[in-house]
Amino acid sequence: MSGTVTRVVDLSVVIPAYNEQERLGPTLDAVTEYLSESESRFGEWEIVVADDGSTDGTGDVVTARRDPRVRLVSGERNRGKGHALRLGVAATSGRRVLVTDADLAAPIEELQRLDKAVSEGNTAAIGSRSVPGATIESRQHPVRELLGRAGNVLIRRIAVPGIRDTQCGFKLFEGDRAREAFAASRLNGWGIDVEVLQHFHRADWAIAEVPVRWSHQPGSKVGPLDYGRVLAELARLKARSLRPADLFAVLLFVLMAVTLYSGRFFDPGHRYLPDSLQDQNQWEWFFAVAADSVAHFHNPLFTDLQGFPDGVNLMANTVMLGLSVPFAPLTLAFGPAVALSLCMTLGLAATAAAWYWLIAKRVVRQRAAAFTGALLAAFAPPMVSHANAHPNFVILFMIPLILDRVLRLAEGERVRRDGVVLGLMTAYQVFLGEEPLLLAAIGMALFAVTYGLVRRDVARAAWRPLVRGLLIGGAVCLPIVAYPLYWQFAGPQSYQGISHGDNAGNSPLSLVAFAERSLVAGNAEVANALSLNPTEQNAFYGWPLVLLAFAIAVRLWEQALVKALAVTAVGAALLSLGPKFRLPLTQTVYPGPWALLARLPLFDSVIEGRVAMICAPALGMLLAVALGRLAATRRVSTVYGGLLAVSLALLPIVPAPLKAVDRVPVPAFITDGMWKPYVRDGESLVPVPLPDPGDAEALHWQTAAHLGFKLPGGYFNGPYGPDHVGIYGASPRITSNMLRDVGYTGVVPPIDKAWQAQARQDFAYWHAGVLVLAPQQNDGPLREAVTKLVGRPGKWTGGVWVWDLHEGS
Repeated sequence: MSGTVTRVVDLSVVIPAYNEQERLGPTLDAVTEYLSESESRFGEWEIVVADDGSTDGTGDVVTARRDPRVRLVSGERNRGKGHALRLGVAATSGRRVLVTDADLAAPIEELQRLDKAVSEGNTAAIGSRSVPGATIESRQHPVRELLGRAGNVLIRRIAVPGIRDTQCGFKLFEGDRAREAFAASRLNGWGIDVEVLQHFHRADWAIAEVPVRWSHQPGSKVGPLDYGRVLAELARLKARSLRPADLFAVLLFVLMAVTLYSGRFFDPGHRYLPDSLQDQNQWEWFFAVAADSVAHFHNPLFTDLQGFPDGVNLMANTVMLGLSVPFAPLTLAFGPAVALSLCMTLGLAATAAAWYWLIAKRVVRQRAAAFTGALLAAFAPPMVSHANAHPNFVILFMIPLILDRVLRLAEGERVRRDGVVLGLMTAYQVFLGEEPLLLAAIGMALFAVTYGLVRRDVARAAWRPLVRGLLIGGAVCLPIVAYPLYWQFAGPQSYQGISHGDNAGNSPLSLVAFAERSLVAGNAEVANALSLNPTEQNAFYGWPLVLLAFAIAVRLWEQALVKALAVTAVGAALLSLGPKFRLPLTQTVYPGPWALLARLPLFDSVIEGRVAMICAPALGMLLAVALGRLAATRRVSTVYGGLLAVSLALLPIVPAPLKAVDRVPVPAFITDGMWKPYVRDGESLVPVPLPDPGDAEALHWQTAAHLGFKLPGGYFNGPYGPDHVGIYGASPRITSNMLRDVGYTGVVPPIDKAWQAQARQDFAYWHAGVLVLAPQQNDGPLREAVTKLVGRPGKWTGGVWVWDLHEGS
């Protein structure tokens, strides 16, 4: 390297160069001439050419000028633009440093625009081709321009939010800060621009994006492979920017999710979560059908593989196309059991990570506090209950992202962009689960109204951009989801609402009781008495946590955020009681606030007890706020007392691993393909009794047979009667009802010719090719009933009794 710094100058110009023998001379002429003529404005100056190991006469062009103000620094070999700039900027002494490319695509005369921006208080002014006022006189090839725009979008998302054009090679910096940022850089390639700007952004040094005149110059050194290298450098930059605490938090979330599902995770094909009831069979079937639709280009919104011949409206059933479709390759390669298990485990961890990100960004900076809040939001007792059976209520990673985007709208900075992104996010969440989105909207409404009443100044400033952004989001979302929603509500096998009984709300006692799967204080008898079933333990936060939340709210009530979170939690808890609730230890029944919503469209299909799930993130954020305040306290006794209170509130609800049992094996009649001669095209295989929400093992048969046959009956939501009222399972028929009753009671009714005629009618409706009875409770009476209905005994084959309905036809 040649050249040494001997004096401080007002402006240093750094030009990175690699094999620029032809273009460097005219560039140096233009720069020296302009700076010499403008010394009254820019003062003393110097030019540092950073030669990146050129193999031509680039260095000779510099040394031949014999101008002490034009210096050369050289690398031993070509290592990239980043390395050259690091050398060049380190060799400067200017109070300001201009970095410009050797082709002067942005003319040196544009320096005055950058200088004006720095003089106005910015620490960096970067030339931009993407802000209003920029002039592009000669464009790049359309492909390069498209790649550049795509890269800038990615850069804004990953490293430097708010800057539209990071790659224009014309930037002016305050000298000392430029030398600090370039010295701290590590990238050697084109990604150096992003890395340096990220350094400025993180240091909270003001950056101005200034429109410039720009013209594409022939002889660019950026080749097709360089775009891939820039992406690789961005990945390295993102990886280095992650805090170790954040990585550790995500790792712990994954470990907790794996531990929770450990009974199934390591052998999903042969293990079953009994507390899922029949939902594991159902969800594996959903994943299998989605993968089959992708593989064979079938309509992903409808199938007749169960509920045959009427079929199933998949959009009206939560099949989570947003994940079951992307997971299709995994499902096809390893089976739906593996795909579902992995999806639920990673989805739960991703949900916790998303809450952690939101809490750390919006609520409290202390990572430990954010981690604790996210743990409660994602692993609270109701979340663990749903983890048995309902991936749509476990995989909620989009909800924190949607919340953050709504808050961005309220800030009013980039309303159009944030509105578009919100619309896309909401559309995606529709394909993950509509009911969680509705619950999130209820929670956001409770929070927004309360916060707006407390902070009226914030509400006045936020409502206009918020409403505008929501309208933009709706305009983006609706065209994407319009047809699927039309299919859901008006397509084949759609239905009008679905009843969950007179009152599916929570008992007030369930809010303070402990769930079955709480490791320390879990009580299965109490939890099951206070809930619909093990998958619907929608509250059960435990009285210690409720008391702690009350104490936090009282102690920190002066904070608007605490007031809003507390009201959100209390409001959600009250709504979850349903349209009416009984006061504990009395026979007195009171109307609940849910009665105001119960008959509204969409709300009429919600299991109202699930509204208490809103409390989980609200309580998590309250806890994070309290821990953040605790971390700032210097009194040791207060810190220890607070941590003890938090520990006593959370330890009783730490979740135990979900129960898992060995799976019932699929009969060889199914797995060995022995069913194929019995089921012709257009026919169905009829299990005895028919599959229903109480016993859907036949769906497992079907997925084990790679969806090779169709099933009447099933476990899904579908219409019943002329009013298309929603029910669980297929519309019942007389024969299916009788077989179900025999299966439950073991009592065979007197079967006469009328029963046989009805059976023939129902078999014809189902296009039945074969009846199949597997060993089960009351299989003797069932065998007797089917034998009398068909008029001949069945055949034992492949571990099942079989009645071939083609015999004697």
